[in-house]
Order: sequence, then C-alpha cells, then structure tokens
Amino acid sequence: MPLDRIEVEGFKTIKELSLDLQSLNVLVGANATGKSNFISLFRLLNQMVERNFQLFVRQMGGAHTLLYYGIKNTDRIRIHLVFGTKEYECTWIPTVEDDLIFEYEAIQSKENGILKLNANKETELNKSADRKDNVASYILKSLQDGKVYHFHDTSDTALVKRMGDIHDNRCLKSDASNLAAYLYRLQQHYPEHYQSIREVVCQVMPFFDDFVLRPLAENENKIRLEWKEQESDYPFLAHQLSDGTLRFICLATLLLQPHLPSFILMDEPELGLHPYAINVLASLLRSVAQRTQVILSTQSVSLLNQLSPENVLIVERKNKATVIKRLDPEELSTWLEEYTLGELWEKNVLGGRPSR
Repeated sequence: MPLDRIEVEGFKTIKELSLDLQSLNVLVGANATGKSNFISLFRLLNQMVERNFQLFVRQMGGAHTLLYYGIKNTDRIRIHLVFGTKEYECTWIPTVEDDLIFEYEAIQSKENGILKLNANKETELNKSADRKDNVASYILKSLQDGKVYHFHDTSDTALVKRMGDIHDNRCLKSDASNLAAYLYRLQQHYPEHYQSIREVVCQVMPFFDDFVLRPLAENENKIRLEWKEQESDYPFLAHQLSDGTLRFICLATLLLQPHLPSFILMDEPELGLHPYAINVLASLLRSVAQRTQVILSTQSVSLLNQLSPENVLIVERKNKATVIKRLDPEELSTWLEEYTLGELWEKNVLGGRPSR
C-alpha cells in the first residue's frame, strides 16, 4: 500500500502543502526551491520511528531551523500521511530549549477510527505496534523503510571503498557503506538478482566482467569491494572505479535488490553519471516503480527526457513558500509532439526554472 497523499504545514520552506503521490514521483526545480527540504522531511520521519527524533532535530540545527521562517513566524509543524485506508498525523511544537516535542499524534483507519497516541519527546508508534496494532505496525514499517539514499560521497575516505564487516548485509545502507557485504550476500543467496546487477553495470561499463567478492585472507569477518575486467583475473579495488561508475553500481544494487523497501527516496541520483548511464537509470526507475514507490529529486534534463509528464512534479517558490504541482499530460500533449520534457523545462514552459 503506497503513500497516497502527504500534507505538510510549517516545515522549512513548506508553508502549506497537500500533495497526491503516485508510484514514480520526480521533483524538478531550480536551486533553493525546496526539493531537498521535501526529501529531508522523510529523513526526519525515518529518524522519528528509529527513536532518534530529539537527537536528529538538534543535528539539523534545532527547531527554529525546521519551522517555516523560524519560531517568530511559525509555531508548529503538522504532518498528515495517507496510506490507502491507513493514516498518520502528528503536530510538533518548539520548546524553549529549541527542541521539538509532540503536541499531537494519532493513527486512523476506516475500521477502527482515530486512535490518539500519548507521544511527548518521541513517537508512540513503536509501542502501539508492539501491542499488535495493525495500523501502527504498517505505518511504522513504511517509515522505517523510508530511508533517503545518498551515494554522493565517493572520496578516498568513503566507507563504500573501505573494508567492512562481512555480516553487515541485511539490507543496503543509505550511503552504500556495506555495498561489498550486501553484494556478497546477493551473490551467495540471490544469484538471479546478482546477475541482473552485473548485467546492468556492464551496460554502462562494457569492459566490466564481475565483482570479486570474498572474505579477506587476513580476517574472514571482513570484506571489501573488488572487481575485474573481461578476459582478466586481475582484481581492481573500488578506488579504481570512476566516481560516476561507483555511484551507478550503488544505484543498480538499490533498484535491483530482491526485497524492495516500501518506498525509495533519492536526492539527485544522477550526480556524476554519463548521459547514457542516466538513460539506463531512468529505465530502472520506471521498472522498479511497478513494484514499489519511488520519490526523488533531479536537475537532469537527460533524466527528465526519459519520463512521462505524470511522473514529474514541478517545484517552485511562490510568495516565499515551496509550491509543488504535478504535470498534466493533456495540457502538454501539443507541446510534446515537437519537444521533449527536458526541452520544455529548459524553455521554462513547465516552470521550475530560476525566477525572481
């Protein structure tokens, strides 16, 4: 059951928003319009259900940085999520210590009506789920799945390039720091999915043959990412992959894994990718959106060219607030006879371009 609608009030640049979501949702807009703010809300909700809400609010700069134009302008943040017949709503208010606490939290279903939870500093969803409440359990699982995947760090110190625990393989982490361990698990237990990842990587890196995945000889509890070229047994390290190729491997692994999360969130996944790799990424996104929900932001014309209008959400700032609207295929039908979506975006026919 996907997230059908989200309502947000008072969060960062979002003054008031009610947005219907589909299986594939691609946010497009100029810098500082609020794309990343919208995505970051899901990161906050994920940390909330992981019982890290207070710590994460402080790490994000405190309540005043999360409230729309600060405490003097906004006194609360309201969130309402609709998953089919199941709903979740909460309101957060600031404290004098610049924290956020719960003013209100409730779950709702057509079968059971509204159930108010007694949240204060942390959510009570976990406790309700422990009491076998089906609505709470479903919403909890969905928000736990709602990690924002971010594979931008491919520096020499990036964890994805370093050795890691071979048993850290239950799921791919949001920064792909356990990529080697996770691929090793797929190779051993899900060979068809592993082969699909390997074949897709070959599409963007034709000389690639396979990953070299094995416990380290000096410590069998550790593993690192290695790979080899066709017609060669010489193993290369992850440091010898280009940044774009390494990011694409992370993306392919995420989108082709055997057990997909309830929804996948990404912030500008096209960073550093060759245009052809972006085309392959678009194909993967369309395919995975048939099995789970995808929400991402982008500034890539190449990616936009591969999408249908109904997949695209235009993000703009109007009257000092983020506004998000979905494209209407009928309104664009005449334009699309001569131009691609990317060309229409560049011509500012769609909106979402810098403006005063």
